Amino acid sequence: MKAAFIGLGIMGSRMAKNLLKNGVSLTVFNRSPGPMQELEKSGAKTAASALDAVRDSDIVFTMLPSPEVVEQVVLSETGCLSGMKDNAIWVDCSTVNPSFSVKACQVAEKRGIRFIDGPVIGTKYPAAVGELVFIAGGDKALLAEIEPLLKFMGNRIIHAGETGKGASFKMVFNALLAQSMLVFAETVIFGEKLGLSKDFLLDTLPNLAVSAPFTKPKAEMIRTDNYEVQFPLEWMYKDLHLAALTAYEHDQPLCMANLAKELYASAKQSGLGREDFSAIYKSLKKTGGGA
Repeated sequence: MKAAFIGLGIMGSRMAKNLLKNGVSLTVFNRSPGPMQELEKSGAKTAASALDAVRDSDIVFTMLPSPEVVEQVVLSETGCLSGMKDNAIWVDCSTVNPSFSVKACQVAEKRGIRFIDGPVIGTKYPAAVGELVFIAGGDKALLAEIEPLLKFMGNRIIHAGETGKGASFKMVFNALLAQSMLVFAETVIFGEKLGLSKDFLLDTLPNLAVSAPFTKPKAEMIRTDNYEVQFPLEWMYKDLHLAALTAYEHDQPLCMANLAKELYASAKQSGLGREDFSAIYKSLKKTGGGA
């Protein structure tokens, strides 16, 4: 299958490289040229626009930062959906709200394009080594058709249900992840206030049953005050905003997640948006452990 990959950020560039490593004929497009030039060295063809990238592709992957960008790059009048050939497959790996995925599918189907919402679980390192988890929504037979390509980029594929259910699960997952990081950071700060050493807390808490496994590497980032981005704080804030929007659509209170959203918003406002989301510790520490 000829493939196109649109959106070559932290995740997309590494996912695209794994497709190339496995011999996939790949055309790439990114709004800034640097990532395209890097992938060209690995055998990718580059395109002058998203529209040009998809013209001959059997399958198109998008990994874009927000629903608004997907709308602009893919679904708008000048978007690349209009250039996809009949019966092509569009796999949207972007983290978007479920209602947007349903809308994207409807628009795609009207133009004869098959659609899968396929957001991923994982950050920079799993993307680099092909160990992402794909959470897919859509037709199960279509998912089976593209599974070989997904396995070049990930080591697990979960079919969450009909269209939009992949995006739905990603909302749930990221809401839990954001709150877990926030609780861990606040608890470490609380321990420090009680006179426990920071090193003792960071050595001990992540190894207890009450802590999520992901807190171990995040504890090291806090210890060294090095928040090299694995998953940007500003995108975690965006995902919490999408969760709040989705909760509103379903008349579902999200008390704790909404509080978390405001705390991540405060951290972004203070200039931490492009650091790893574990920098929420630094934000809480600066404000005395709260909003």
